[in-house]
Amino acid sequence: MRLTGHRMPRSPALWGGFVLLGALNNLIPFSLIAWGQVHLTSGLASILNATTPLFTALVAHGLGQERLTRHRVAGVLLGLAGVAVLIGPGALRHLGADTWSELAIVGAAVSYAFAGTYGRRFRAMPAVVPVAGMLTTSALMALPPALLDRPWTAAPSLGTWGALLGLSLLSTALGFLIYFRLLSSAGATNVMLVTLLIPVTALLAGSLVLGEHVTGTALAGMALICCGLLAIDGRLLSRRLALRPRPTGWPAAGTRASPSPRRAGGSASTSRGRSTAGSGAAARSAPSCGAARGAWR
Repeated sequence: MRLTGHRMPRSPALWGGFVLLGALNNLIPFSLIAWGQVHLTSGLASILNATTPLFTALVAHGLGQERLTRHRVAGVLLGLAGVAVLIGPGALRHLGADTWSELAIVGAAVSYAFAGTYGRRFRAMPAVVPVAGMLTTSALMALPPALLDRPWTAAPSLGTWGALLGLSLLSTALGFLIYFRLLSSAGATNVMLVTLLIPVTALLAGSLVLGEHVTGTALAGMALICCGLLAIDGRLLSRRLALRPRPTGWPAAGTRASPSPRRAGGSASTSRGRSTAGSGAAARSAPSCGAARGAWR
């Protein structure tokens, strides 16, 4: 905050919002995931955590922030299937072995969904302000249970301190700065799609850095995730619909419908793709381009 020249707000209402955001985005999901993974495999936990965009789409629709379209739901489900294929369908064999732990991971995904939709109310602020407020309040809320474990008795190594520093500065502070910048422009559901990309990133990093072998199943999973993201984006589908041939007699996109010469009762001339009728009544009776395209779609 000091480096960027910003000051923390003094409004009690804003700090109440930071407390709620810190609970939804940090304290609750981090605690549930840490507790749930004691009894679950990491693969199953990753698949369950990948349901976050689906819950976010439902919550954002319920709160009136984003419209729940068919291509968005289909895209999220495709991406979720891709995560399951990438990690390995065998991870799903353990589904139902520990119901409470599984519900804990799903509860974390739901908490992230509410955090994403609630966090949009801070979009007018510089990203560093809600990040600092959220992380400060969540750290203070986590302090009492952390003290129960008597952390002063631990003797972490230099490598452990380095890992904690990397997690706090890169994975948390920098990650949430990017998160809030995107949240204001891309929307909650699009931001939460990162949970579908985490397994892909881990797989590629393992291949490039650790020399791990990428299997055909993993490539198939990444392909499904890619298809899901394209479906959620929607532009590829819209472009495909725009290129689909129209029935004979319908106007092309970008042109106005020409009135029928019979109805016009006069001559019709075409100039630069636009038709003008000899009669004003005929022009008024002609369907507009937008209405024609809407009826076709």
